[in-house]
Amino acid sequence: MRVVFVLIAALIAGAAAVAAEPAERRSAAIRRSRAPSETEERACPRKSDHGSFRAARHFFAAQLNTNLHLDSGGVPGTLVNAEHDLGMKGRLNQGRMELIFRLHSGIDCASTTFGSDRDGDRPIGHDILFAGNTFVSGDLVQSDLQYSMLGFTYTYSVIRTERFEVGAGLGVHLLQADARGTDVTLQEHAESSGVGAFPTPAIDATWAISQRFAWTARAQYLNATVHGTNGSLGDYHTDLQYRWTRNFEIAWVMRRSRAA
Repeated sequence: MRVVFVLIAALIAGAAAVAAEPAERRSAAIRRSRAPSETEERACPRKSDHGSFRAARHFFAAQLNTNLHLDSGGVPGTLVNAEHDLGMKGRLNQGRMELIFRLHSGIDCASTTFGSDRDGDRPIGHDILFAGNTFVSGDLVQSDLQYSMLGFTYTYSVIRTERFEVGAGLGVHLLQADARGTDVTLQEHAESSGVGAFPTPAIDATWAISQRFAWTARAQYLNATVHGTNGSLGDYHTDLQYRWTRNFEIAWVMRRSRAA
């Protein structure tokens, strides 16, 4: 009788084990289907499959240092510092928009926009030749400076691994600047504006540090001399990204733009 009970218990335990094994396999399959794959988790926040789209909005406290001179009829204007000489703000809370399209595997097209509008109100410390008008030292001068930049950049990935990617390409920056000044004491007004397009070679890199962290950097620079006039444009960007969810990231960003 004891042998019978032992056999019955063994059969019940075996049947339970057989029944539990498929259930355990099904649970594991469900967990695998719900959990993102290792490759998917490691996918770089910025470097994804072709046909993807990424929008980034940067908010930052910009530190500005603006040197300018406004010429007129071939006569060079006085070189002034907008913050020190004209009393414009040296710090501004700014926003910048960036759109990145992955057209194909390893091919990106990026668009960025940036702009600032500042004014100053200060007695000047020295004579200033401003777009053909002379503002006298000690006079109260009101000034306004508007600046906007729109950039387009095309890059192709020359190095691409699971975690690291380096691209090179060419961009173009469209710049527009408007400057106005009024000598309140003499009741004289002067203004000048300019628009230009500058091609800029570009290089960028992305490193997927972990499943949620990634580092990106981009640099664009051009220095050229045309008809004896030298000009340069540099745009530099780096950020450390944290992927909060699959479609949302936060980042610590450093950026520097310089036009001369």
